[in-house]
Amino acid sequence: MAQKQALLVVNPRSGTRSKSGLEKLVGERLAPCGIAVEAVSTQRPGHAVELAAQAVASGFDMVISAGGDGTVNEIASVLAHTSVALGILPLGSGNGLARSLGIPQDVGEALRIIGQGHVIRSDRGIVNGKPFYCTFGVGFDAAVSEKFATEKRRGRITYVRNVINEFLKYRSQPYAISIDGKVVTEKAFLIAACNAPQYGNNAYIAPNAKLSDGLLDLIVIHEGSPLSTVKVGVDLITGYLDRNARIDTFRIQSATITCMEECPVHIDGDPRRIGNRLEISCDSSSLSVFAPEKEEEFKPIVSPLRSMLNDLRYDVMAKFKG
Repeated sequence: MAQKQALLVVNPRSGTRSKSGLEKLVGERLAPCGIAVEAVSTQRPGHAVELAAQAVASGFDMVISAGGDGTVNEIASVLAHTSVALGILPLGSGNGLARSLGIPQDVGEALRIIGQGHVIRSDRGIVNGKPFYCTFGVGFDAAVSEKFATEKRRGRITYVRNVINEFLKYRSQPYAISIDGKVVTEKAFLIAACNAPQYGNNAYIAPNAKLSDGLLDLIVIHEGSPLSTVKVGVDLITGYLDRNARIDTFRIQSATITCMEECPVHIDGDPRRIGNRLEISCDSSSLSVFAPEKEEEFKPIVSPLRSMLNDLRYDVMAKFKG
Protein backbone atom coordinates (compact mmCIF):
# COMPACT_ATOMS: atom_id res chain seq x y z
CA MET A 1 0.00 0.00 0.00
CA ALA A 2 1.39 3.40 -0.99
CA GLN A 3 2.22 5.75 1.85
CA LYS A 4 -0.16 8.70 2.24
CA GLN A 5 1.16 12.25 2.50
CA ALA A 6 -0.12 14.74 5.09
CA LEU A 7 0.67 18.41 5.48
CA LEU A 8 0.44 19.55 9.11
CA VAL A 9 -0.41 23.28 9.26
CA VAL A 10 0.31 24.72 12.71
CA ASN A 11 -1.06 28.08 13.83
CA PRO A 12 1.34 29.11 16.64
CA ARG A 13 -0.98 31.92 17.81
CA SER A 14 -4.15 29.89 18.26
CA GLY A 15 -5.48 28.94 21.67
CA THR A 16 -3.40 28.74 24.83
CA ARG A 17 -1.75 25.33 24.50
CA SER A 18 1.90 24.98 23.57
CA LYS A 19 2.67 23.59 20.11
CA SER A 20 6.15 22.49 21.19
CA GLY A 21 6.95 18.96 20.04
CA LEU A 22 3.73 18.73 18.02
CA GLU A 23 5.40 17.85 14.70
CA LYS A 24 7.29 14.95 16.33
CA LEU A 25 4.16 13.66 18.08
CA VAL A 26 2.04 13.78 14.91
CA GLY A 27 4.71 12.05 12.87
CA GLU A 28 5.16 9.26 15.42
CA ARG A 29 1.44 8.63 15.85
CA LEU A 30 0.57 8.59 12.15
CA ALA A 31 3.59 6.69 10.81
CA PRO A 32 2.16 3.27 11.85
CA CYS A 33 -0.99 4.20 9.89
CA GLY A 34 1.02 4.63 6.70
CA ILE A 35 0.94 8.42 6.79
CA ALA A 36 4.05 10.55 6.27
CA VAL A 37 3.84 14.04 7.78
CA GLU A 38 5.38 17.32 6.65
CA ALA A 39 4.87 20.28 8.98
CA VAL A 40 4.77 24.04 8.44
CA SER A 41 3.68 26.98 10.64
CA THR A 42 1.50 29.90 9.60
CA GLN A 43 3.13 33.32 9.71
CA ARG A 44 0.17 35.65 9.15
CA PRO A 45 -3.61 35.72 8.68
CA GLY A 46 -4.54 33.98 5.42
CA HIS A 47 -1.28 32.04 5.25
CA ALA A 48 -3.08 28.73 5.85
CA VAL A 49 -5.00 29.32 2.60
CA GLU A 50 -1.74 29.52 0.65
CA LEU A 51 -0.28 26.46 2.38
CA ALA A 52 -3.39 24.36 1.75
CA ALA A 53 -3.42 25.40 -1.92
CA GLN A 54 0.21 24.31 -2.25
CA ALA A 55 -0.65 20.96 -0.63
CA VAL A 56 -3.49 20.34 -3.09
CA ALA A 57 -1.27 21.28 -6.06
CA SER A 58 1.52 19.02 -4.77
CA GLY A 59 -0.75 15.96 -4.48
CA PHE A 60 -1.01 15.64 -0.69
CA ASP A 61 -3.72 13.25 0.50
CA MET A 62 -4.71 15.31 3.54
CA VAL A 63 -4.09 18.59 5.33
CA ILE A 64 -4.16 18.57 9.13
CA SER A 65 -5.17 21.79 10.86
CA ALA A 66 -3.47 22.41 14.22
CA GLY A 67 -5.25 25.52 15.41
CA GLY A 68 -8.74 26.87 15.97
CA ASP A 69 -11.85 27.34 13.86
CA GLY A 70 -10.27 30.24 11.97
CA THR A 71 -7.39 28.02 10.82
CA VAL A 72 -9.85 25.25 9.94
CA ASN A 73 -11.86 27.74 7.88
CA GLU A 74 -8.84 28.89 5.88
CA ILE A 75 -7.72 25.33 5.08
CA ALA A 76 -11.21 23.97 4.41
CA SER A 77 -11.98 26.82 2.01
CA VAL A 78 -9.27 25.38 -0.26
CA LEU A 79 -10.02 21.68 0.29
CA ALA A 80 -13.75 22.00 -0.47
CA HIS A 81 -14.73 20.19 -3.68
CA THR A 82 -11.36 18.40 -3.86
CA SER A 83 -10.36 14.83 -2.94
CA VAL A 84 -7.98 16.11 -0.23
CA ALA A 85 -9.30 15.38 3.28
CA LEU A 86 -9.18 17.69 6.30
CA GLY A 87 -7.85 16.49 9.64
CA ILE A 88 -8.41 18.55 12.77
CA LEU A 89 -6.27 18.83 15.90
CA PRO A 90 -8.34 21.11 18.16
CA LEU A 91 -5.79 23.64 19.44
CA GLY A 92 -7.88 26.81 19.37
CA SER A 93 -9.96 28.69 21.92
CA GLY A 94 -13.38 27.26 21.04
CA ASN A 95 -12.84 24.36 18.60
CA GLY A 96 -16.48 24.43 17.51
CA LEU A 97 -16.18 22.26 14.41
CA ALA A 98 -14.03 19.63 16.13
CA ARG A 99 -16.49 19.39 19.00
CA SER A 100 -19.44 19.18 16.62
CA LEU A 101 -17.75 16.32 14.77
CA GLY A 102 -17.10 14.48 18.03
CA ILE A 103 -13.33 14.90 17.81
CA PRO A 104 -11.76 14.78 21.32
CA GLN A 105 -9.87 17.78 22.63
CA ASP A 106 -6.89 15.57 23.46
CA VAL A 107 -4.38 15.72 20.57
CA GLY A 108 -3.45 12.04 20.88
CA GLU A 109 -7.09 10.95 20.65
CA ALA A 110 -7.70 13.34 17.74
CA LEU A 111 -4.74 11.76 15.92
CA ARG A 112 -6.22 8.32 16.51
CA ILE A 113 -9.33 9.41 14.58
CA ILE A 114 -7.21 10.62 11.66
CA GLY A 115 -5.29 7.34 11.72
CA GLN A 116 -8.52 5.33 11.55
CA GLY A 117 -9.22 6.99 8.20
CA HIS A 118 -13.00 7.42 8.49
CA VAL A 119 -14.11 10.39 6.38
CA ILE A 120 -17.50 12.10 6.11
CA ARG A 121 -18.74 14.62 3.54
CA SER A 122 -19.69 17.78 5.40
CA ASP A 123 -21.78 20.72 4.22
CA ARG A 124 -20.62 24.30 4.54
CA GLY A 125 -22.34 27.65 4.56
CA ILE A 126 -21.60 30.54 2.22
CA VAL A 127 -22.21 34.19 3.10
CA ASN A 128 -21.48 36.83 0.46
CA GLY A 129 -19.15 34.35 -1.22
CA LYS A 130 -17.21 33.52 1.96
CA PRO A 131 -17.42 30.00 3.44
CA PHE A 132 -18.18 29.00 7.01
CA TYR A 133 -18.06 25.48 8.36
CA CYS A 134 -19.35 26.03 11.88
CA THR A 135 -21.33 29.25 12.37
CA PHE A 136 -21.88 32.69 10.91
CA GLY A 137 -23.46 35.41 13.00
CA VAL A 138 -24.53 39.02 13.18
CA GLY A 139 -25.46 40.87 16.35
CA PHE A 140 -24.24 40.17 19.87
CA ASP A 141 -21.98 37.21 19.04
CA ALA A 142 -20.29 39.20 16.25
CA ALA A 143 -19.72 42.13 18.62
CA VAL A 144 -18.07 39.76 21.10
CA SER A 145 -15.88 38.24 18.36
CA GLU A 146 -14.76 41.69 17.22
CA LYS A 147 -13.76 42.64 20.77
CA PHE A 148 -12.13 39.25 21.50
CA ALA A 149 -9.95 39.58 18.39
CA THR A 150 -8.23 42.64 19.91
CA GLU A 151 -7.20 40.80 23.07
CA LYS A 152 -3.56 39.84 23.56
CA ARG A 153 -4.47 36.89 25.80
CA ARG A 154 -6.61 34.09 24.35
CA GLY A 155 -8.51 31.26 26.00
CA ARG A 156 -11.79 30.59 27.75
CA ILE A 157 -11.45 33.09 30.62
CA THR A 158 -10.72 36.00 28.28
CA TYR A 159 -13.66 35.04 26.08
CA VAL A 160 -16.09 34.83 29.02
CA ARG A 161 -14.94 38.23 30.28
CA ASN A 162 -15.63 39.75 26.85
CA VAL A 163 -19.09 38.13 26.74
CA ILE A 164 -20.01 39.66 30.12
CA ASN A 165 -18.63 43.11 29.27
CA GLU A 166 -20.40 43.21 25.91
CA PHE A 167 -23.67 41.91 27.39
CA LEU A 168 -23.80 44.84 29.82
CA LYS A 169 -23.81 47.41 27.01
CA TYR A 170 -25.17 45.67 23.89
CA ARG A 171 -28.50 46.77 22.38
CA SER A 172 -30.58 44.71 19.91
CA GLN A 173 -30.61 45.86 16.28
CA PRO A 174 -33.31 45.81 13.52
CA TYR A 175 -32.95 43.32 10.65
CA ALA A 176 -34.97 42.23 7.63
CA ILE A 177 -34.82 38.47 7.02
CA SER A 178 -35.91 36.98 3.70
CA ILE A 179 -36.60 33.23 3.52
CA ASP A 180 -38.33 31.65 0.50
CA GLY A 181 -39.53 35.05 -0.69
CA LYS A 182 -41.10 35.97 2.67
CA VAL A 183 -39.60 38.97 4.47
CA VAL A 184 -39.74 39.27 8.25
CA THR A 185 -38.55 42.40 10.07
CA GLU A 186 -37.10 41.69 13.48
CA LYS A 187 -35.32 43.55 16.25
CA ALA A 188 -32.95 40.79 17.23
CA PHE A 189 -30.29 40.22 19.87
CA LEU A 190 -28.45 38.05 17.37
CA ILE A 191 -28.98 36.01 14.20
CA ALA A 192 -26.82 32.96 13.55
CA ALA A 193 -26.63 30.70 10.51
CA CYS A 194 -25.36 27.34 11.71
CA ASN A 195 -23.88 24.40 9.86
CA ALA A 196 -22.74 22.89 13.18
CA PRO A 197 -24.57 22.68 16.52
CA GLN A 198 -22.24 24.88 18.56
CA TYR A 199 -20.01 27.93 18.57
CA GLY A 200 -17.34 26.08 20.55
CA ASN A 201 -16.62 25.61 24.25
CA ASN A 202 -19.88 23.61 24.49
CA ALA A 203 -22.14 26.58 23.69
CA TYR A 204 -24.98 24.97 21.68
CA ILE A 205 -26.48 27.70 19.50
CA ALA A 206 -28.26 25.17 17.22
CA PRO A 207 -28.59 21.87 19.12
CA ASN A 208 -30.34 20.07 16.22
CA ALA A 209 -28.03 21.23 13.40
CA LYS A 210 -26.42 18.46 11.35
CA LEU A 211 -23.20 18.79 9.37
CA SER A 212 -24.33 16.58 6.50
CA ASP A 213 -28.05 17.22 5.98
CA GLY A 214 -27.85 19.79 3.17
CA LEU A 215 -29.42 22.52 5.33
CA LEU A 216 -28.41 25.34 7.65
CA ASP A 217 -30.18 26.21 10.89
CA LEU A 218 -30.98 29.94 11.02
CA ILE A 219 -31.35 30.96 14.67
CA VAL A 220 -33.03 34.25 15.60
CA ILE A 221 -32.77 35.35 19.24
CA HIS A 222 -35.29 38.13 19.75
CA GLU A 223 -34.92 41.22 21.87
CA GLY A 224 -35.78 40.67 25.52
CA SER A 225 -35.16 41.75 29.08
CA PRO A 226 -31.77 41.22 30.77
CA LEU A 227 -33.27 38.38 32.82
CA SER A 228 -34.69 36.57 29.78
CA THR A 229 -31.34 37.00 28.04
CA VAL A 230 -29.60 35.33 30.98
CA LYS A 231 -32.07 32.44 30.54
CA VAL A 232 -30.96 32.23 26.89
CA GLY A 233 -27.38 31.91 28.13
CA VAL A 234 -28.33 29.04 30.43
CA ASP A 235 -30.17 27.24 27.60
CA LEU A 236 -27.14 27.78 25.34
CA ILE A 237 -24.96 25.80 27.75
CA THR A 238 -27.49 23.08 28.64
CA GLY A 239 -28.58 22.40 25.04
CA TYR A 240 -32.19 23.54 25.49
CA LEU A 241 -31.96 26.69 23.36
CA ASP A 242 -34.37 25.35 20.73
CA ARG A 243 -37.12 25.25 23.40
CA ASN A 244 -36.69 28.86 24.50
CA ALA A 245 -39.68 31.10 23.72
CA ARG A 246 -37.38 33.92 22.54
CA ILE A 247 -35.86 31.74 19.82
CA ASP A 248 -37.07 31.11 16.27
CA THR A 249 -35.35 28.41 14.21
CA PHE A 250 -35.59 28.12 10.42
CA ARG A 251 -34.10 25.24 8.44
CA ILE A 252 -32.88 26.81 5.23
CA GLN A 253 -31.01 26.24 2.00
CA SER A 254 -30.73 30.00 1.51
CA ALA A 255 -31.74 33.29 3.14
CA THR A 256 -30.93 37.00 3.07
CA ILE A 257 -30.35 39.22 6.09
CA THR A 258 -30.40 42.99 5.59
CA CYS A 259 -29.01 45.32 8.27
CA MET A 260 -29.75 49.02 8.57
CA GLU A 261 -26.04 49.69 8.00
CA GLU A 262 -22.83 47.71 7.73
CA CYS A 263 -22.20 46.04 11.08
CA PRO A 264 -19.72 43.49 12.44
CA VAL A 265 -20.29 39.84 11.58
CA HIS A 266 -18.30 36.76 12.44
CA ILE A 267 -17.38 33.84 10.20
CA ASP A 268 -16.38 30.81 12.27
CA GLY A 269 -15.55 33.15 15.12
CA ASP A 270 -13.40 35.57 13.11
CA PRO A 271 -14.80 39.15 12.90
CA ARG A 272 -15.41 40.63 9.45
CA ARG A 273 -17.10 43.55 7.71
CA ILE A 274 -18.82 42.34 4.52
CA GLY A 275 -21.62 44.83 3.89
CA ASN A 276 -25.17 45.27 5.13
CA ARG A 277 -26.86 42.75 2.79
CA LEU A 278 -25.90 39.20 3.75
CA GLU A 279 -26.68 36.44 1.23
CA ILE A 280 -26.51 33.01 2.91
CA SER A 281 -26.66 29.57 1.29
CA CYS A 282 -25.78 25.94 2.01
CA ASP A 283 -23.12 24.20 -0.11
CA SER A 284 -23.92 20.55 0.62
CA SER A 285 -21.46 17.64 0.85
CA SER A 286 -18.57 19.89 -0.13
CA LEU A 287 -15.79 18.88 2.30
CA SER A 288 -14.11 15.58 3.17
CA VAL A 289 -13.17 15.59 6.87
CA PHE A 290 -11.92 12.92 9.26
CA ALA A 291 -14.46 12.09 11.97
CA PRO A 292 -15.27 9.28 14.44
CA GLU A 293 -16.96 6.29 12.85
CA LYS A 294 -19.89 6.50 15.27
CA GLU A 295 -21.83 9.74 15.64
CA GLU A 296 -23.13 10.25 19.17
CA GLU A 297 -26.75 11.35 19.59
CA PHE A 298 -27.08 14.77 21.20
CA LYS A 299 -29.01 14.86 24.48
CA PRO A 300 -29.66 18.13 26.34
CA ILE A 301 -27.79 18.45 29.65
CA VAL A 302 -26.27 14.97 29.26
CA SER A 303 -24.13 15.71 26.19
CA PRO A 304 -22.93 19.15 27.37
CA LEU A 305 -22.13 17.77 30.84
CA ARG A 306 -20.22 14.83 29.38
CA SER A 307 -18.23 17.16 27.15
CA MET A 308 -17.43 19.54 30.01
CA LEU A 309 -16.26 16.65 32.20
CA ASN A 310 -14.04 15.40 29.37
CA ASP A 311 -12.58 18.92 29.02
CA LEU A 312 -11.91 19.02 32.76
CA ARG A 313 -10.27 15.60 32.65
CA TYR A 314 -8.05 16.68 29.78
CA ASP A 315 -7.09 19.96 31.49
CA VAL A 316 -6.12 18.11 34.69
CA MET A 317 -4.08 15.55 32.76
CA ALA A 318 -2.34 18.27 30.74
CA LYS A 319 -1.37 20.17 33.90
CA PHE A 320 -0.17 16.96 35.55
CA LYS A 321 2.01 16.11 32.53
CA GLY A 322 3.29 19.69 32.40
